[in-house]
Amino acid sequence: MRIWTAALGLAVVAAAGYGTAKFVFPEAFENIVAADAAQQEQAPAPEAGGPPPAFPVPVAVVSKTTVPVYLEYVGATEAIREVTLQAKVGGYLQETGITDGTDVKAGDLLYKIDPDDYQAALDQAKARLQGDQAALQYATVSQKRNNQLVKTGAVAKDTDDEKTSLMHQAQADILADKAAVRTAQLNLGYTELRAPFDGRLGKSLVHEGALVTPEQTEINTLVQLSPIYATFNPSEADLTLIQKHRAQGELTVDITLAGEDTPRVSGKLTFLDNTVDRATGTITARATLENADKALLPGQYIKVRLHLTDQPDALLVPQIALGSSQMGRFVYVIGAQGTVEQRFIETGALMGDQVVINKGLQAGDKVITGNLQKIGPGMPVQELPQQASAS
Repeated sequence: MRIWTAALGLAVVAAAGYGTAKFVFPEAFENIVAADAAQQEQAPAPEAGGPPPAFPVPVAVVSKTTVPVYLEYVGATEAIREVTLQAKVGGYLQETGITDGTDVKAGDLLYKIDPDDYQAALDQAKARLQGDQAALQYATVSQKRNNQLVKTGAVAKDTDDEKTSLMHQAQADILADKAAVRTAQLNLGYTELRAPFDGRLGKSLVHEGALVTPEQTEINTLVQLSPIYATFNPSEADLTLIQKHRAQGELTVDITLAGEDTPRVSGKLTFLDNTVDRATGTITARATLENADKALLPGQYIKVRLHLTDQPDALLVPQIALGSSQMGRFVYVIGAQGTVEQRFIETGALMGDQVVINKGLQAGDKVITGNLQKIGPGMPVQELPQQASAS
């Protein structure tokens, strides 16, 4: 067709100097037309009714493998122990023994209240005890003397009874004095606030020189960081599965922090509440984590992955291979004739970028993982070579 157009262009010439144009059809033009027709006769024509060329597609071969079965939740960390530090005795804060935000051990001195008043009260109680001990000694000797005299009739029986009563009163005074000494010792000890357990201090709410009111003034907070709880809320439907697998042994829990993809710490499921919340249909569950590096703090939102069991001979396919329609989820596979087959499937747990297939595929099936929008059932396809993954 292009030769024909060129020939027409050559056939039009202008007669220079005569002011007129003539259309000339030379013999060469007829030769060109004949050559073009011969060329078209020699070109091969497509075979009538022949199959279309195979479309190249990437595939993943389905194989059997053992995969863990997980339940995943959103939860929060919770301190096992958290206390607000308050003084049991009043007075002026004399000393801060440790810096805010410090990790402390049980028994470490945290704060000290001025002890002078309480030391004086202890000395006073000890002095009263010594005086009453002397009074008891005299009362005992007097009672014994009168007990001998009453036998000879030199002393009336009533006098002897009086001396005996005074001795018993002196003995009671000694017991009261010892209790007072013990109370004074305790109050003196309460002037030192020590850590009741290993944990981390918060921000001090009072400082040196402040007047502390007993059992009212909040001085600081102390929380235990290791171990720590991970609290989450399984649904009522999941509860049956959890109880079933928990009866077979301890269940492990992996914890991932917000913004991270890999678990930071692991622990054990240690608590299931005894009631299901009717409003939400969930139950409170708790795992205990060691948190040795103290990376987890109470109140953090976390992702909880509860390991129930391991599923042998599971079939995995990439999630990108999955399609969906009104009839359900499906994948495309390469059939025995090299054409596309549509397989409807039943999916299971997610494993990263892959998904477990419970029904619809067999080991060895070649699942198409790309160009899914360009293919359909019955279309001939060709498997692309597998590319080795970088090590």
